[in-house]
Amino acid sequence: MKELDFPFDGNEIMRKKLALRKKMLSDGTARLKKKIAVLGGSTTSHVVAALELFLLNFGIEPVFYQSEYNKFFEDALFGSKELDSFSPDIIYIHTTSRNLTMLPDDPAEIPQQAETRLNEQFSVFKQVWESLSQRFSCPIIQNNFELPLCRRTGSYDGWGTAGHAAFINRMNVMLSDYARSRSSFYINDINYLSAVCGLEKWHDPEAWYLYKYAMSTSVIPDLAYSIACIIKSVYGKNHKVIDLDLDNTLWGGVIGDDGQEGIEIGQETPVGQSFAEFQSFIKGYKNFGVLLAVCSKNDKENALLGLEHPFGVLKPQDFVSIKANWLPKDQNIADSANELSLGADSFVFIDDNPAECAIIEGQLPMVKTISFSDVHEAMYKLSRGGYFEVTAVSADDIRRSEMYAANAQRTALQKSFASYEEYLISLEMNAVICGFEPVYIQRITQLTNKSNQFNLTTRRYTENEIRDLSSDSGHICLCGQLSDKFGDNGIVSVVIGRINGSQLDIELWLMSCRVLKRDMELAMLDELVRLARLRGIDRINGYYYKTAKNSMVAELYGSFGFELDNRSENGDSVWHMNIDSYKKKNKVINVKDKEK
Repeated sequence: MKELDFPFDGNEIMRKKLALRKKMLSDGTARLKKKIAVLGGSTTSHVVAALELFLLNFGIEPVFYQSEYNKFFEDALFGSKELDSFSPDIIYIHTTSRNLTMLPDDPAEIPQQAETRLNEQFSVFKQVWESLSQRFSCPIIQNNFELPLCRRTGSYDGWGTAGHAAFINRMNVMLSDYARSRSSFYINDINYLSAVCGLEKWHDPEAWYLYKYAMSTSVIPDLAYSIACIIKSVYGKNHKVIDLDLDNTLWGGVIGDDGQEGIEIGQETPVGQSFAEFQSFIKGYKNFGVLLAVCSKNDKENALLGLEHPFGVLKPQDFVSIKANWLPKDQNIADSANELSLGADSFVFIDDNPAECAIIEGQLPMVKTISFSDVHEAMYKLSRGGYFEVTAVSADDIRRSEMYAANAQRTALQKSFASYEEYLISLEMNAVICGFEPVYIQRITQLTNKSNQFNLTTRRYTENEIRDLSSDSGHICLCGQLSDKFGDNGIVSVVIGRINGSQLDIELWLMSCRVLKRDMELAMLDELVRLARLRGIDRINGYYYKTAKNSMVAELYGSFGFELDNRSENGDSVWHMNIDSYKKKNKVINVKDKEK
């Protein structure tokens, strides 16, 4: 819904929140359902109302539990029947500087006393996090702390022993240190939000004294949007590709008219400096696993000439797709999505021309667009939009662009073979299939939350749940890593089977779109059957739950040789296979012993 895309009008959202909610809940969209517990140190009703809207817009349908006013500590440490029975999928702790009870006031306090005070305050929150983590084993989101608007002692407040701002800054560092050392614990950075909104706008004494809102109601949508971006990232709903125009987007001028020497990029002019900074900013996304693409109305040779400018930061090899031609841009985006085996909803398109963005919005409404008048506006919209919110960075994320570039080489090679099997053999594929080892837990969790097309049940798991499954003797858990002569694809497939007597119920089977039609599913099946036999299992039951995106695997079990037991009217199906007569199916992938 356009009204909920960044940049939005927070006051308008709060005014129309009931109508917006009703409209989205009745639009027929299939959404991921999640239970969210909000434990507040202040009033949370407006926060929850705005958060629900943004989550619905991100494809997540939430159900909320809200603690009573300022009962976050009691709910966390002593529990409540309501919270326990609610059994949240994720917990958000809505505390602010209003909940810091040990702020210093005595200028005579020695540094050691101030340090003790700080550690005691941090300990209060640490008790909350660890108690909740132990009871619910679910992701936790915690606000850090905003600075005060008023300072008794001026700049001294930011560094002196008795300074409130100094205390808050140190608390924020301690929260960050804790978050880096814990999985499934995330910081919602209201220190940044309050700064970017402005402390004068953020703090509203009237809202506090009348309604116990810890910030102005006008900034509550900004807060809620930030939380929603973290939640959508946890559940794999981030975008994946930044698709960029070229002329007056990555450089100043028109490469076809001005030539390579005439475009502005680099340190020689103020305009050139701004575009160089923009290119550096965009290239930084690549380091976090975001794919970069080009979509430009240009001759290909001119586009490449511009990208090869000696003072440019982005080079042709930084992009997984370069579409420079005179076709409509929506067609080029659709073609890039198809070539990358991604949905068009994975793309964020950036163009200085608002007319081009409007065309994309009309033809491909699932693509997010950013138009701008200067590159700093583009940088701000891209960063505040939360399209690529980071909650974890795996080794596969860092190498993602390299992996997709290697896929392009594979696609080009395929055209030179008479048969598809010959092509697969030529790839010289090797696989390592093993259990959920600690080094792979983060990537496995990402796959369970991001994979939609080759995913038979689309069950989602938290990192703690995957960690628990890894040591559960009642399950058979497999992950598969695939490499070939072009490179390593990383962990690309996950299978989770629950042992039920002499039967195995497959709760999850997924594979990354990067390795579709490479027979990795056959290698995984061979290993699953081998382990099942060792555990005395004689029958495997498979389940397919139809979604809007996984129709490609509707008949996967049938292709494996499973027999259909039942198919419901909505397309869900149940299959089984007796494994006593099963014969190895993988013929083209060399499965290696991990120890070797």
